[in-house]
Amino acid sequence: MLQIVYISSAVGTVDTVQILAASRRNNARDGLTGLLYADGRRFLQALEGEALAVERTLERISADPRHRAVVVLSCRDIEVREFGEWAMAERVAGAEGDAFVAHVRTLIANAAPSVRATFDGFVQLRRAA
Repeated sequence: MLQIVYISSAVGTVDTVQILAASRRNNARDGLTGLLYADGRRFLQALEGEALAVERTLERISADPRHRAVVVLSCRDIEVREFGEWAMAERVAGAEGDAFVAHVRTLIANAAPSVRATFDGFVQLRRAA
């Protein structure tokens, strides 16, 4: 299996509810799991599954006009899925920061140390922004 972690910037106002619904549908169809962090300005996502499905999904995301500056942070083969199911962590303005960070840490608990560090560092950075 393949796991890709990428970051991108949102273009304009992003409807995260719509993105979540479409992503759940598409990822279930394609056998993908992972985690999507969205805060209305940035996306950080881990996608994992069969290599061809992951690569096609990343191509679709890269062509999506709601994303710009898509940068792959890591691309690695994995033996077992690190994310049991597809999840989304959305940072809502005014949400309690410590609780949100704890929630993300629960979602990344089974991920490789480098993936955990990427998500944890990004969430901490975005929390301060």
